[in-house]
Amino acid sequence: MTELTIFYDGGCPLCAMEMRHLSRYDSEQKIALQDIHAKGFAQRFPHIDPVRADQILHAQLASGEMIYGLDVTYTAWMLVGKRHWVAALRWPVVKQVSHCMYLFFAKHRTRISRLLTGSDRCEVCEIKREEP
Repeated sequence: MTELTIFYDGGCPLCAMEMRHLSRYDSEQKIALQDIHAKGFAQRFPHIDPVRADQILHAQLASGEMIYGLDVTYTAWMLVGKRHWVAALRWPVVKQVSHCMYLFFAKHRTRISRLLTGSDRCEVCEIKREEP
């Protein structure tokens, strides 16, 4: 059963890289990954504004509740059994600082992607799940 649906920018090399990495650990398929730029996205998810979802990571819990930014990151890694990797994101001071850093990253991710990967957009990034 899907516990979390993540709405991510599939054209961002860093975003796609993190989703591929996350999906490798999601052996129980608790997470559904949805590219906000995929054909038919607006029809399938009319409650998600792709422009806003392009500015800050969005996800929906199985309960229907929406979560954003680093709360998505924390929840996703917790669901795949890697909570210890992101536990510091919940510490009071770290949470505030990391939130500010995330907002900076989200705003400038194309430039950061270009610096780290040599490309600011990825036209062929696709997340494929390995069959169990």
